[in-house]
Amino acid sequence: MEFLVLGALETRQGGVLVDVRGMRQQRLLALLLLNAGRVVPMDFLVDELWEDPPPSARPQVHNAIRDLRRVLAAGEHRLVTVDVGYRLVAPEDAVDSHRFTRQVREARAAERDGRFPEAIRLLQSAVDLWRGEAFAGIHCPAVTSAAVKLHEQRLTAIEDLMALRLKVGETSSLVGELTALLAEYPLRDSLRRSLMTALCRSGRQAHALAVYDEGRRFLADELGLEPSPQLRALQAEILADAPGVHDTPEPVAEPAARPSAGTAPAPGQRPNCLPHDLADFVGRTGELALLQEAVARRAAGAPLMLAIDGMGGVGKTTLAVRLAHRVTADFPDGQFFAALDGFDETRPPVPPAQALAALLHADGVPPDRIPASLEERSALWRSRLAGRRCLLVLDDASTSAQVRPLLPGAGETLVLVTSRRKLSALDGSVALPLDVLPPGDAVELLARVAGERRVAREPVRAAEAAALCGYLPLAVRIAATRLRDRPAWSVADLVERLADPARRARCLRTSDRDLMALLRASYQYLDRVQQRFSCLMSRQPVDAFDVDRAAAVTGLSADEVECCLDALFENNLIRQEGSALFSFHSLVRDCSRLLPDPPDAAGSATVLTVGRPVVAAAL
Repeated sequence: MEFLVLGALETRQGGVLVDVRGMRQQRLLALLLLNAGRVVPMDFLVDELWEDPPPSARPQVHNAIRDLRRVLAAGEHRLVTVDVGYRLVAPEDAVDSHRFTRQVREARAAERDGRFPEAIRLLQSAVDLWRGEAFAGIHCPAVTSAAVKLHEQRLTAIEDLMALRLKVGETSSLVGELTALLAEYPLRDSLRRSLMTALCRSGRQAHALAVYDEGRRFLADELGLEPSPQLRALQAEILADAPGVHDTPEPVAEPAARPSAGTAPAPGQRPNCLPHDLADFVGRTGELALLQEAVARRAAGAPLMLAIDGMGGVGKTTLAVRLAHRVTADFPDGQFFAALDGFDETRPPVPPAQALAALLHADGVPPDRIPASLEERSALWRSRLAGRRCLLVLDDASTSAQVRPLLPGAGETLVLVTSRRKLSALDGSVALPLDVLPPGDAVELLARVAGERRVAREPVRAAEAAALCGYLPLAVRIAATRLRDRPAWSVADLVERLADPARRARCLRTSDRDLMALLRASYQYLDRVQQRFSCLMSRQPVDAFDVDRAAAVTGLSADEVECCLDALFENNLIRQEGSALFSFHSLVRDCSRLLPDPPDAAGSATVLTVGRPVVAAAL
């Protein structure tokens, strides 16, 4: 049995997930794992598990311990009762956080001895143990403190790994990884120095200076500080054209070789470009089980493609990233992520050629070795994936045509595609339509983000708030964030703002997220007739309608209505209720009602355009 805490808490027996039910049992297990081999006093457990312990706290701990013993009975670990508390008897290597610290310790010893390739291998192995934030979703003071400490150790290990890879001669292959890391952790001075050095050694001195200037402005704006002396010294060396900055050092013994076109990266250079896994992920148990079963049953030696579709804000990317982190160990030869921007009002979808250039660069192909044409880039990408077990997430695809050039030809690559459209033209894919959250999960998400105790005080109002958000994960998350950031609000105050459609649209908008704009972007692929149809039907005072009613409202023929319904359904803008009835999600109806007034049936010159122009059709 092993315990995984570098991410969401998981217990596995022989690689199979063991269900530890109940948040209290999970918190209790986390506290025992933090103190594995040591006695954990009962008083400590009570103080950690409750802010205001009830009179029945000790009996509840006893009951939770009894349940944990049943879980641990399948393994070699023992939960021992002593006079003052409990002790979990488990080998150190049974907990992934102990394996992480041991491998980091061994890597530093190898570096001191000059065994740089071995140090790189150990550090990469240690970093790869992480699946998300440590103890994600477990909230009690001691665990939170331990998670912060582990997070800092992880960042330090990543910084050491980047510096070592620079030391053995890697340059351009590091730029993409360091850029992504610095975007996530802009205050990490070591990452900024490493990126500047890698850019310089790649002949990109101007870019290196731009990275310095960006850091200087960020520090001044956020903290009122100047860059560190080490960073200023590096900038001065670049400006002085110091040779030591530009020259790649001579390779040491057994260097970690930079991958060349047509070959897989060396073991120490496996790319991992996955976004972080959300700590407050809620629900989707059934969907994850279906997807993981499909991964487990994949055919040997062949790629597997899973396509997740659903309306905007339903959580497609979040689910794909959660699955990707869970199955990373099954695809050790590289994990890639490409944001295709298929539904973004501010920019067009990423062309396949541009996406391939980014993927090839992430896999270590130098820019000067990336072919010019789409066909050549696609062929090179397929040749690099052949014979490897990789994981590829293609997020927010607009069409099947955008995805096809990015797909592998051979090898056991897992491809996860997300889209607001049903990509039925992707032959061989396993499709998963994603719906909104069940009411209970939506309320739990509200509580996770806004505060569990705060939401628990108004359970009826919390249920109303989740319902007014249409149980749409992004809507719930934005509403919960507003509640969290406004301590003077009650949940009832939030419900009052969500109850009115106009105020609801404002409430579901923050400085960087606008739910209505996100939903509106889905209309850009509809023609004028389909936009007019959606706008008119959303204003009807009925929840569901059939073809005949739609024809009467819009003045279209039954065939034309069916074509419009097909288009809306394919774009996940409408639901099919049984074989003949259709309905809008409540927030999609709100969005459609906010669109400009449609042209009249006689064919007004007014054209509904959303995001990008659409071709006007005769009405």
